[in-house]
Amino acid sequence: MIKNFPKYLTEREVSEYTRIGMKTLQQHRWKNTGIPYHKFGGTVRYSEEDVLQYMKNCRVETEIA
Repeated sequence: MIKNFPKYLTEREVSEYTRIGMKTLQQHRWKNTGIPYHKFGGTVRYSEEDVLQYMKNCRVETEIA
């Protein structure tokens, strides 16, 4: 096994983790928005690191009352 080799997730896995529908992920790819992705042959894969970064970027800061 290669050390520090990035993990790539399927569209279904990303949908389950992020709660973003698969159709929405497909639309994001078509519109060139959303989570960066890779195409290996005919398959779409998302880097685990990119998915985590996307989720971190969606954080909303709130004020504590």
